[in-house]
Amino acid sequence: MKYWVGTVSKEHVLLGKAGGFCQVCHGKSAPLNRMKKGDWLLYYSPKTRLEGGTKHRSFTAFGQITDDKAYPFRMSETFVPYRRDVDYADTYRDCPIEIVRSHPEWKKYAGMLRYGHFEISEDFFRLVQTYMQTAPDDEILQMEIPV
Repeated sequence: MKYWVGTVSKEHVLLGKAGGFCQVCHGKSAPLNRMKKGDWLLYYSPKTRLEGGTKHRSFTAFGQITDDKAYPFRMSETFVPYRRDVDYADTYRDCPIEIVRSHPEWKKYAGMLRYGHFEISEDFFRLVQTYMQTAPDDEILQMEIPV
């Protein structure tokens, strides 16, 4: 099992989550086919939208690859990107890059984010996964226990 990062706008991540698929590197098949069934994909979103939008600089979703290879999907007459099927995990929140900057491998990964798809360590993946799946402290503190 391997762990991967895909760099995609948050708007496109949300489309993928809703449809149960992933797409990286503007729909190229080669990066998708480096992943195997059972591998984990972690999305990093530098912006909220591909065109325009605002800076987001957070990890925004993760899930496990559930199929065997990339497949083409016609989005329009002139655009047929490749996709993979993904079982996305439930999360409470995005993980801003400030959370991971102290990780020993962050400097190496930070320089790779612009390439759109690369392998990461399980340790780095687990740091982001834990943050995203842990309820924010203020939600827990606001819960009242009946007397």
